[in-house]
Formats: sequence, structure tokens, C-alpha cells
Amino acid sequence: MGVIASASPDGKKFTSIGGQAVLEGVMMRSPGFVAVAVRREDTRRIVIKHDPYSSITRRYPVLARPVLRGVVTLVESMVQGMGALSFSAEVASESEKAAKNEKVEKISRTELVSSMIFAFGAGLLLFVALPHAITAVLTSDRFLGISTQSPIFHMIDGIFKMAILLAYVWAISRMPEIRRVFQYHGAEHKSIYAFEAGDDLTVENARKYSTLHPRCGTSFLLFLVLISIAVFSIVLPVFGLTNFSETAWKNHLGMILAKMVLMFPVAGLAYEVIRACACRMEQPFFRMVIAPGLLLQKLTTIEPDDSQLEVALASLRQCLRLEKSVETEKSGFEVGALSELGYRPAAVAEFPEP
Repeated sequence: MGVIASASPDGKKFTSIGGQAVLEGVMMRSPGFVAVAVRREDTRRIVIKHDPYSSITRRYPVLARPVLRGVVTLVESMVQGMGALSFSAEVASESEKAAKNEKVEKISRTELVSSMIFAFGAGLLLFVALPHAITAVLTSDRFLGISTQSPIFHMIDGIFKMAILLAYVWAISRMPEIRRVFQYHGAEHKSIYAFEAGDDLTVENARKYSTLHPRCGTSFLLFLVLISIAVFSIVLPVFGLTNFSETAWKNHLGMILAKMVLMFPVAGLAYEVIRACACRMEQPFFRMVIAPGLLLQKLTTIEPDDSQLEVALASLRQCLRLEKSVETEKSGFEVGALSELGYRPAAVAEFPEP
């Protein structure tokens, strides 16, 4: 995940402009559009695709309330992220097959939805079911003998959850393909920083900024784990969600399902924590709170090269071009360089977050 949304330099106003790294490219999302820029391997040109976007919170304002808006943002980001990944995979496939004069097959909507469901399910199994199962074995009467009603049980569960998250991020960061995605992740953050500072969106300006951003999805994942420990320790015992049956395995299955459902409100809380900290980064306490998330980003962001920065800036420029009603080419056009893609400067406060 990339930047969930951005803060203005004064730390008081937010915009829904954020992004996500994809295969050889970057997706940027503004209040009204989603743009994806991807570098073709064969021609080295930048392919840019855009689509109109309207958050469901505009149609149903109740969903823009605290906690609920975090859940909506998570779901919408997942859907848009899978679409952007699909597009970047198609561009990569086109580049590879063009050299071999082979026909390129588009990824169907059914395949895309199936991939998203599989990824979501795999995430729940890996970060919810697996740590709970390990904890259940370790705390059974045969070993530690700790009751599921004890906060210690859920703290141990949280420790395993955190360990799995860190191990997973570290492991994928060693893969060459993922390292390139993490470079584009860094390019996305640098581009957002340049936008927040009011700089012209050029490679030279973006290059100087950090790859670490306080509202990054990586930080969101970390807070998701930490907050889940506190929530599960309180909610499950208090509401009797640790005793579904006299059979132990049925109890644990019930708790796993309950945790999967509770991950949605927990995600909303994590979003609010990051939002609160990001607008108060000038205060030592909030810098301390967000620091672990920035530290974890050292694994998920890598210093990009200028060509990767160019792609990230192209995606951001395209969003701003569309938001400022500049006449643009149809979706799916290509440019040879960032200089071919003009734009009108825009301020963070012009696109307030709902």
C-alpha cells in the first residue's frame, strides 16, 4: 500500500490524493479520478490510463464519519489497487509478447474479482487464522495452560501476528521483482511530498524528499496489528466471544471468525490513529507514535531512480490535469517523457478529504 491520503504542509488540511505502487508503475487517486502510469519494458515509454472515480462516501455521507471512512477507504483502495495491478500486468505482458509477436490476452473481470477475493482471503488466513492457531496450541493445557479469556492469550496472538507480518515483509523484500515495486513505492511517496510542498512536479524537485511517509499503507498495517491486540483482548472476553461451544476447536474456530469480522472496525480505528498523528507531526508525542510505522517502511520503500520518479510524477500529473479540467488524450495513451505531460499546479487544500 502507498499513501492513503496526504496532508498539507500546515498539517491541518487533508486531501484524498494518494497512491499505490504497481508493477513498473504507480497508481494515483484524486477525488474524481484514478490514474495509472506504467513503464513499458520494450519501448521505455510511459503508458497512462485513467478512469473517473467517485467515492461511495459522496453518495452516502454517513460512511464518511470517523471509523466508517477508514473501512470504506480500505475496501476502495483494495478494489482500485487490484485494477491497477491488473493493468500493469497487462502492460508488462504486452511488452514481453510484442517482442515475440504473440497475441496478448486481456485479464477478464471475473479473473480480477477472483484474484481480489483470493488475496483478501489469503491475508485473513495468514494474519488472523495462522497466529491464532499457533497461540491456541502454545497456550493449551499441554503447554502454558492459558485461558482464551485472559488478555495474555491475545497478547501472545498479537506477538505472533506481528512476527508473521515482519517476516512476510522482509521475505518479499528480498525478491527482485518486489524490490522494484518497493522502489516505485518510494517514488510515489517522493511525488506526494513534492505535491504537499507546493513544488513543481519535476524529477529534480521530487528527488530530494524522503521515501517514508506518515500516512503510508505500511504504517496502516502496523497499527492494524497493534490495535487488534487491544480490541481482541477486551471485546472477545467481555462479549462472550471466547465460548461458542464446549468443544475447544469449535471455540477457536468461532474466535477466528469473530476476529475476521472485527478486523473491519479495527481497520477503521487504525485509519483514525494515522490520520490524527499525521496532522500533528510537529508534536514530539505524535512523531513518537508514528515512528514504528516509518521504521517498517524502510523495508517497503527503496530509493527510486529518476526513471521511476518520472513514472510516479506522470500518474500524479495526470490526476491533476483531469481535476483541473485540462483537455487530455483518451485513456490509454503513451508519452516518451514527463515533459510531454503538462499540468496546472494545484494545492493540497483544493481537494479536501471527505
